[in-house]
Order: sequence, then structure tokens, then C-alpha cells
Amino acid sequence: MSRMATRVRNISFISLLGLFASSAFAQSPADFINDASAKGMADIEASRLAHGKTESREVKDYTITVINDRTTANQHLAKIAKKLDLPVAPREVVADKAKELMPEVKDGATFDQAYAASQVKATEDAIKQIELEAQTTDVPEIKAFADETLPKLQSHLEKARALQASR
Repeated sequence: MSRMATRVRNISFISLLGLFASSAFAQSPADFINDASAKGMADIEASRLAHGKTESREVKDYTITVINDRTTANQHLAKIAKKLDLPVAPREVVADKAKELMPEVKDGATFDQAYAASQVKATEDAIKQIELEAQTTDVPEIKAFADETLPKLQSHLEKARALQASR
């Protein structure tokens, strides 16, 4: 077999493995809703904490945006779960998971830096999770959720990176 044919075959094989790997990591709709809700709650609580601790008007404005948008997103996820009659975790379980996901944030002058860095990471993770779910799900409501939520998260990420750069 020629070298070119071997390369094409290997590239095709690697591409297929990538497709299978991405679908292997897709979550069930209920798991996605539970996990995304917990991450949203963690983001909301971290932002509430930051809102109370920071002196920066820029950080305070950012936290309000995050709290409002993530609360709306979690409400949307709850409506999807109810509409589809999905078995979702009890609120206490989701809250416990959210506590585990909350970043360890320092006090003092480094607080805003730590918060901004944690927001960049959390938002990047949320975007990846929602994009993957949108690509692999066959649930139209989840695709609609992704279409509505991803632009807001992209905006959060831009603002979080700007906060991180300014600290």
C-alpha cells in the first residue's frame, strides 16, 4: 500500500475514533440537566460571594450579569426537565454538587484575581459541556437551550478574560 493511502486510512481511523470518543462522553438529557444546573448554581453562588467581597465596580457589574443569566438558564433547564418528565436529582443533591464545584477563592487583594480566573475556567467548561450536548443530543429543547445560552456564556467569557487581564 502506498504511503499516501496509509496516511489517508490512518487519518480516517483517527477521525472516526474522535467521533466515537465525543459521543461516548455525551450525557443523557437528565444527567446533562443535573450537571449543568449544579455548575450554574456554583457559578451563581461564587458570583454572589464576589459581589459582596469586591470593591471593584467592574467586578460587581460582572457578578450581576452572571447571577441573572445563570439563574435564567437554570430556570430554563428546570422547565425542560419538567416538560420532558425527566428524572432529575433533588435540589439538595444538586446544591451539594454545586458546593463541591465552587472555587476556592482567597480574601484580600488577590480575591478579584482569583475570582476572575475561576470565572474564565468555569465558563470555558460550561461552554464545552453545552456545545458537546448540543452536538450529540436529539432533544430539540436542549438544542434550543444551547442556542439561547451559548451566546450569553461567550459574553461572560470575554468579560471574565477582560477582568482577569485587568487584575
